[in-house]
Amino acid sequence: MTKIFNIDTFNIDLKIINEAAEALKNDETVIFPTETVYGLGANGLSVNAVEKIYQAKGRPSDNPLILHIAKLEDILKYTYFPYELFEKVESLVPGPITFVLKKKKVVPDIVTAGRDTVAIRIPAHPVANKIIEFSDLPIAAPSANLSGKPSPTYPDHVIEDMDGRVDYIISSGKLEFGIESTIINLTEKIPTLLRPGPISPEKIKEIFGDIKIPDFVYGKTDADIAIAPGMKYRHYAPESNVVIFNDLDINIDKYKENSIFLILKSNEKLAKSKKLNYDIISTDENHYEFAINLFYMLRKYDKKYKNIMVQSIEDKGIGIAIMNRLRKAANKKI
Repeated sequence: MTKIFNIDTFNIDLKIINEAAEALKNDETVIFPTETVYGLGANGLSVNAVEKIYQAKGRPSDNPLILHIAKLEDILKYTYFPYELFEKVESLVPGPITFVLKKKKVVPDIVTAGRDTVAIRIPAHPVANKIIEFSDLPIAAPSANLSGKPSPTYPDHVIEDMDGRVDYIISSGKLEFGIESTIINLTEKIPTLLRPGPISPEKIKEIFGDIKIPDFVYGKTDADIAIAPGMKYRHYAPESNVVIFNDLDINIDKYKENSIFLILKSNEKLAKSKKLNYDIISTDENHYEFAINLFYMLRKYDKKYKNIMVQSIEDKGIGIAIMNRLRKAANKKI
């Protein structure tokens, strides 16, 4: 049986936090909110506990996890952290960004898929921080969905996938960013963007100077080895086909039947004229709205239509993260 608790982000019930923390100490699994997506957490120092994450999700064992910690000083317990980067990293945390660093032996290989590096972050959500603080543990946590499905940003999505598979679900409503954290590799002289997220490449360049953005971030190639989550395998995919399109005027007639079109607000008039089934995923100006709605809408329309048609946007700012997720989810692009 899964215990499910609702918690007020702005008036946190510490009894619930304490129960969740004790569960983590006992190698149980706890789903909790972060500012990005819901995470499926377990004691990141326990092989037994981390195995339960992989089992609950059906996650491939070569797909590493992220360790969640409460404060920047704790990063020294688990990684060989370059002191010269302290101020730069400090300017970005807590927040939706993950750093890949050389790991210390205390971190089990099961967390890192046998690699000598570990992905680590400090979430900004107050519930996540309280659970980490009360447990006094680094919490290993991927997104709280069945492997390959869209990440959960609403409690209903978590319960749909994970009720009966985990020990606890801590719900706190809709989450802020809607897509997973940015991941940057700091083990090389020039930092490398491994997964785009809410912290844009432009912002990272402001802080770190030059950065590398590999072709696999844009979906041009596949990553050979995953040193962080989201680098391999098809992700974020509903059971319906996901089709990316650029323009409603191009080659979409054959998709009109049994399809839902997720479009920018500026295309609403054209969608109506073509008598399409559609929903507005965001305005043209606010692509953060697109990010927040993406996984929600993929789940909302899953299995209701054969095709979920999603309008593409420019690989710029938060757009690079949105398109990264869409390419991972898509069956086709037109």
